Amino acid sequence: MRPTKAELAAAADRTLPDLIAPGLDVLFVGINPGLWSAATGWHFARPGNRFWPALHRGGFTPHQLHPSEQDQLPGLGLGITNMVARASARADELTAAELVAGAEILTGKVAEHRPAWVAVVGVTAYRIGFARPKAGFGPQPETLAGARLWVLPNPSGLNAHFTPQTLGAAFGELRAAVAG
Repeated sequence: MRPTKAELAAAADRTLPDLIAPGLDVLFVGINPGLWSAATGWHFARPGNRFWPALHRGGFTPHQLHPSEQDQLPGLGLGITNMVARASARADELTAAELVAGAEILTGKVAEHRPAWVAVVGVTAYRIGFARPKAGFGPQPETLAGARLWVLPNPSGLNAHFTPQTLGAAFGELRAAVAG
């Protein structure tokens, strides 16, 4: 499905249902849905987004899933939610207050569903939302409602600092920690 410009514009401020279940191995936390995701109903759906390739390269899936196959994730022990529920064209359209409120909502979701790990895909969103201005990538020293925390690079195609290979390696480090 390729949304039209009108469908993308109409998707602003929509929300996507969480892909979450009790006892997941990893709950991936996006910053917020993009317009493409809100228009299609699939997380990380924009063709330039590298989440699905990184998930596979990191060893989480047996093959690269298409966003339309997201419902397979809970069977693999994986889920997806967002720091901020509302869709926007770019993550930099979000306010700090939205990220802080989103972190509080996320904490409640984690307390309810009890994943082993929470992986936030976006260090800036993590820093702002959780008031950790010096946080880096990788494992975090604190937990979130009993879950271990990991920060991954943002897989958006707009994040040119990371290649598909380096994103896959970052996801692979998390996979090794989950398995270990």
